[in-house]
Amino acid sequence: MPQGNFELKRKLLQLEALYDIGRALNTLRPEGDLLEELMHRAVAVLDATIGFTASLDEKLNGQSVFAFGIETPAAEVLIAEPPVRQVIVSREPLSLKVARFLGGQESDLLVAPMVAGDVIVGVIGVGGKEERGAKSGSFVEDDLRFLCSLGAIGAAAIDNTRRFHRLDLMRETLEDENRSLRQRMLRDHSERLMVGDSAKMQRVIDLVARVADSLANVLIRGESGTGKEMVARLIHGNSPRKEGPFVAINCAALPETLLESELFGIERGVATGVEARPGKFELAKGGTVFLDEVGDIPLVLQAKLLRVLQEREIEKLGGRRRIPIDVRILSATHRDLEEMIERGEFRQDLYYRLKVVEIVLPPLRDRKDDIPKLVRFFLDKYGKREGLKDVRITQEALQQIMRYPFPGNVRELENLIEGALALTVDPVIDPGDLLLPQGTSTAEAVVGGEELLTLEEIEARYIARVLASTKGNVSKAAKILGVDRKTLYRRRVEMSPKASYDDKWDIH
Repeated sequence: MPQGNFELKRKLLQLEALYDIGRALNTLRPEGDLLEELMHRAVAVLDATIGFTASLDEKLNGQSVFAFGIETPAAEVLIAEPPVRQVIVSREPLSLKVARFLGGQESDLLVAPMVAGDVIVGVIGVGGKEERGAKSGSFVEDDLRFLCSLGAIGAAAIDNTRRFHRLDLMRETLEDENRSLRQRMLRDHSERLMVGDSAKMQRVIDLVARVADSLANVLIRGESGTGKEMVARLIHGNSPRKEGPFVAINCAALPETLLESELFGIERGVATGVEARPGKFELAKGGTVFLDEVGDIPLVLQAKLLRVLQEREIEKLGGRRRIPIDVRILSATHRDLEEMIERGEFRQDLYYRLKVVEIVLPPLRDRKDDIPKLVRFFLDKYGKREGLKDVRITQEALQQIMRYPFPGNVRELENLIEGALALTVDPVIDPGDLLLPQGTSTAEAVVGGEELLTLEEIEARYIARVLASTKGNVSKAAKILGVDRKTLYRRRVEMSPKASYDDKWDIH
């Protein structure tokens, strides 16, 4: 082949290689992959027997190293070689013949810097030119020029990768800081809603912080008075939907027909004198619907609710038009839904739709370490309302509270402190100011001294005593117990056959 044709072919090959490598390195790739690709391209196009690439950090310390035709050296060994060190210091390419390089034989050597802007990010080199065609085994000026171009393209790609990595780290740092700030804000807010430093309450708070940002349905479980609606409001208030409405409905407080119209709305003319009105799902557009006591929804309505969750559409009572909805659903119950599913009282498919995330609130008796802080919180809250300054509680009164089991949980404790502050004649609460049911000031009294009772029997006796203390006033008893009137009536039916205080269930 004539010399001129060979030179032209060689230049075209180098141009094609630069074009290909430019396209190949145009996307973000791991830095190690970039270095290895550059080395293999240089070796292949320049017919070299050895090749190497090395990346440098901001202090010019060696990082990753890739080598071909020689044993891969450590980064500090490679950059300590005089030709490589000279290129790093001068940032100028170098072509020379060396007697030995990294312990190898005499050979031609090309080394080029990889510079992005004013920063050197690495070096690239080849050695040991193979004979091809009419050419001898020596590098020429165009070979060094090609290596410099290859190094420049590679440097830009590596610099882009590093910039993206730094931006990604900044993004992650900002997200972590934002998440931490949100959690601190949530903790500060939760101090007003879910007071307590116990491990169980901290787990609840952490879970609320993590789930608030999502749009997942949340099932909140816990006994009456543990603060299920407060948790729901906390989730909504820290969610992307916080600017939207929070619409709550107590599913246990309404009969089936009324509950259906409250949830889905009703069309005009369904019955005489009935006007059209929207349901909770329409009213909560862009916000949150909170279904309290969801376990009390009748089976017929459970099927309709399931359809709403699946299709994100509702039909008003008496209507035929489907209305799209945009709500997040939070629900709560104190009932054992798993047992209800086994008895055929609750739909399993609805259960899994509602329980995407589950938050279980511990009863107050399982986190007694929080009681002193809760007492202090309620003393400050109601003391301010009553115009009392420096409200305190005696150790005897606090110990009496600590021994009491609080079947009505935090709500009962709050009512107890509120009542005590309403009765006291000075800002000091003593045992005489506490409206604890007679004979139930200690846990031992509640269980009848040495007599061991089941939890259900204890609950029945306590409810009976509360009713006795209110002289049969259901509204007052329900408030003390932290439940609604309907729940209290239902518990009467469920428990009176098992309790030994049936005569005290005769209420009006």
